[in-house]
Amino acid sequence: MTDTVIQYLAIGHIAKDLVRDGWRLGGTVSYAALTAHALGYQPGLVTSYGDGFDLGPLAGFACARTASPATTTFENIYGPAPRGRTQFLRARAAPLTRAAIPMAWQRSPIIHLAPLAQELAPEIACGFEGAFVGLTPQGWLRQWDGNGRVTHNGWPEAFEILPCPSATVLSLEDLRGDWSLAEQWAAAAQVLVVTQGVRGCTVFVNGKHAQHFPALPRTQVDPTGAGDVFAAAFFIHLYETQDPWTSARFANHVAAISVTRPGLDGVPTPDEVDWCRMRAQ
Repeated sequence: MTDTVIQYLAIGHIAKDLVRDGWRLGGTVSYAALTAHALGYQPGLVTSYGDGFDLGPLAGFACARTASPATTTFENIYGPAPRGRTQFLRARAAPLTRAAIPMAWQRSPIIHLAPLAQELAPEIACGFEGAFVGLTPQGWLRQWDGNGRVTHNGWPEAFEILPCPSATVLSLEDLRGDWSLAEQWAAAAQVLVVTQGVRGCTVFVNGKHAQHFPALPRTQVDPTGAGDVFAAAFFIHLYETQDPWTSARFANHVAAISVTRPGLDGVPTPDEVDWCRMRAQ
């Protein structure tokens, strides 16, 4: 399927997210590819997972797979405050190199770099001339110990990498709540968006003009993947319009819909996308 013309290329690991009754399909590329498809774009995946892994709703998409004995697997264990959530990396698929990306796909109009577990070399962000490159760097901010317990690593390459992508989306949780760090990174980025859950998002353009956009109130069922849905919607709308402000409003609306349903079911329908476009104007 690598001869398929790709309009939205998502690069990163698909994941198994362990839940109480088993597991469900996860990973930024899963949410982003489905969101792009709902927005009318032909998605493609560059990823790695183990033999026999069930791709579920992604099965019909073009996929360049790097073979691996394992599929990246996360488990979240929740405890009382202040400890809160502890995350474990239970398995990790094979790394993804530039050579894993079909040559024709490297000219895709939108390329979304979506590392989950350090599977991409950070310098890959600066290697796609002429494309709109969106970055969700969450997986570059993670490290883990011998037991798989995930902690924050500070992303030492941030200031080298952030000037390269057309837009970068991360969460306030990724920043560990450090707003001063957001401002420092924004100064290095072309466009930096900090998502803040039910409080919406803040957009920086060239390190300046920070503007906050409130979220649309919704009854929350499951926030999993909302940030990934937001990112894909924001990247596509910004690619289409060059307007970060309407793109933020649009992505906020799409993400708000996503939290009303569990897991990948939260990805918007084309009708919901049309409603969000009208509301964002």
